Amino acid sequence: MLILLAVLPALVLLVAIFKADKREKEPVGLLVKLFIFGVLSTLVAGCIEAAASTALGIIIDPGSVAFIAIDNFLIVALAEEFGKYFVVKRVTWKHPAFNYTFDAVVYAVFASVGFAAFENIFYVLEGGVSTAIMRAILSVPGHAIDAVFMGYYFGLAKRHEVVGNYKGRRKYLRLALLVPVLMHGFYDFCLSVEDPVMIIVFFIYEFSISIIAIARVAKLSAQDTALFPDGYPGANYVWNMYSNGIIRYDPMTGRPYYVDPTRMNFDPVTGQRLR
Repeated sequence: MLILLAVLPALVLLVAIFKADKREKEPVGLLVKLFIFGVLSTLVAGCIEAAASTALGIIIDPGSVAFIAIDNFLIVALAEEFGKYFVVKRVTWKHPAFNYTFDAVVYAVFASVGFAAFENIFYVLEGGVSTAIMRAILSVPGHAIDAVFMGYYFGLAKRHEVVGNYKGRRKYLRLALLVPVLMHGFYDFCLSVEDPVMIIVFFIYEFSISIIAIARVAKLSAQDTALFPDGYPGANYVWNMYSNGIIRYDPMTGRPYYVDPTRMNFDPVTGQRLR
């Protein structure tokens, strides 16, 4: 029963984000893979956190505000969010299914909720039903909220790459990691300092960021658009050429062009094979 209580919030969030993807549903196999790798990233992050926190405790007083801030932002939040980021980037960046802007949000949420579900099992088995209820309301949705922002910037990075703007891609890939780390670190810091004022700040923050995340999901879902040209017979060829680095897109016009003209096997505008 406790394991069910631990996993149930994650399942509810996964169903909700899956339904929000209205344009084109993602392959179930890909989503399962993201979830599983999200689970595995929990183990890696846990080992890093334990080692780094122990080392930090030798240098700084574990009871100090400095220790709490460094531990929450630069160790716990960074280790956990980088693990999720790595999974999403590694599994989906060149996957053919990543062809709509909202896809990135779905991918990030599935990886993050996989992380949260596995982590939640340990907390709930130790803390019981009361812990299950509190984490169902706060912690598991907190991971999903961080993932919404990760996916938002991740999708922007992909769109900038598609149009050949690699400076924009680097910028938004950095934000896809930095923003969730700051959000996660602030969440943990508010709860770790054990100060009544910070508890009030935490609940105001959690309520506000939840509203923002829900609104952003609704907006991104409604405005979901294709990343690549579509609607003509050669669309699949164009996608394959892009995946292999044969073509890029003009950032001014959005039209495809050959990176290396000697590889002109297809018309980059129509995707039709050249005779």
